[in-house]
Amino acid sequence: MSSSPAPSAAGHDDPAARRFEPDLRAMTRINLRPIASPMPLGFFTVAIASVLTGCLQLGILGPGARAAVALCVLPAFFLQILVSVLAFGARDVIAATLMGVFAGSWLAYSLVLFSGAADGLRVLGVFNLAFLCFGALMASVTGPKRALWFVLVASLPRWAATGLAGLTGSEWLTRTSGVLGLLVAVVAGYAAFALMLEDMRSEEVLPIGRSGPAHTAVEGDLAVQLRNLERQAGVRRTL
Repeated sequence: MSSSPAPSAAGHDDPAARRFEPDLRAMTRINLRPIASPMPLGFFTVAIASVLTGCLQLGILGPGARAAVALCVLPAFFLQILVSVLAFGARDVIAATLMGVFAGSWLAYSLVLFSGAADGLRVLGVFNLAFLCFGALMASVTGPKRALWFVLVASLPRWAATGLAGLTGSEWLTRTSGVLGLLVAVVAGYAAFALMLEDMRSEEVLPIGRSGPAHTAVEGDLAVQLRNLERQAGVRRTL
């Protein structure tokens, strides 16, 4: 009884052998799982946390309320981390990155404020100025996503004022940052409400101002949604 020799391991690496492998494209299926938009939750979280921190900077809440404000702002970290994870799953890297960094900023703010760490305000000042640079870079690429863009543009002067106030100890800059925080809350609250209405009614109710690819993604058909899907992260082999 004879048997044919087993193929050598080297045979699998032979380019000539690979030439006869079947084309798997016709047998490949990519499954997408629709989810509800997490962005209203993210923007409402920004609005509520901005109101609390703004009231503290304006003196509406006294210095003794710092620990309480820190504890109230801390949940913003968990909520925005959730939004970031869901946004990554929805293939929106810009929204996911922005919400993830927002989450980190609320965590840092809460921990420093609650602990009363030495030079905490100066450290937060440097942190906010670094955040300002990040926000400027993000604003340069979020133009078509007007809801994100408006929240970023409203946040930029606040981060600048907060950063300079922390480094200089200037009272008027702190008050200015508080006023700007309330402005950010208004803009973020409007964006959250507009996106929630749009998702409920499947049409734009309040103007958001999408343009370019962001507008096409909402108004386009299924073929538009699946365009270049094979090149997206999670489908292609490397990031």
